[in-house]
Amino acid sequence: MGKVRQEEKTKVVIVDDHPIVRQGLAQLINQEPDLEVCGEAESASEALRVIAARQPDVAVIDLSLKDSSGLELIKDIKVRHEDLQVLVLSMHDESFYAERVLRAGARGYVTKEEGTEKVVEGIRRLLNGEIYLSDRMSGKMICKIVEGKPGAGLSIDRLSDRELEVFELIGQGMGTRQIAKQLHLSVKTVESHRAHVKEKLKLETSTDLLKHAIQWLQVGKRI
Repeated sequence: MGKVRQEEKTKVVIVDDHPIVRQGLAQLINQEPDLEVCGEAESASEALRVIAARQPDVAVIDLSLKDSSGLELIKDIKVRHEDLQVLVLSMHDESFYAERVLRAGARGYVTKEEGTEKVVEGIRRLLNGEIYLSDRMSGKMICKIVEGKPGAGLSIDRLSDRELEVFELIGQGMGTRQIAKQLHLSVKTVESHRAHVKEKLKLETSTDLLKHAIQWLQVGKRI
């Protein structure tokens, strides 16, 4: 008699800068008979190395990482690994970030408030070729398409992904040189981003910019 062929499990990589979160997600995913965690990473650079080495089917990615934003990592992944399915798991407000992560190349968004059990559901939906969002967010995006109102609402929506990243780092108290080092950009480029943010948010001074950035972080990314 021949050996019974075991079904290959779907391979998942977890990218989050909190070890406890990674451990909890790995335990949850590995309990599923058809899923297995094949690698973990705490930074964008490490994630790209792990993904290249392990060739996963799905990556679960936090938006806040040690050396880059999750948005930039998603864009890099889609250039290098076009078929890799990306699910975002984040503490950030879905109503603001969901559309951005979909534009970047992710296929789903789960907030940490919803509970990690939603991650498995999200992974399965992505593997079925679907986009996974909360019912509330799906309804909002459908309304936006039907009503055809581009960009109305929060002034923060006018910022590019990179400008938003700079804005948030300003709110964390970083100066221009620190931001340049963190994002691997020139000081001149960061200064340009700062100027564009001030212009788009109609802020007069650097003090106004700092106050708004701090407020943005403190009230859960909702100005």
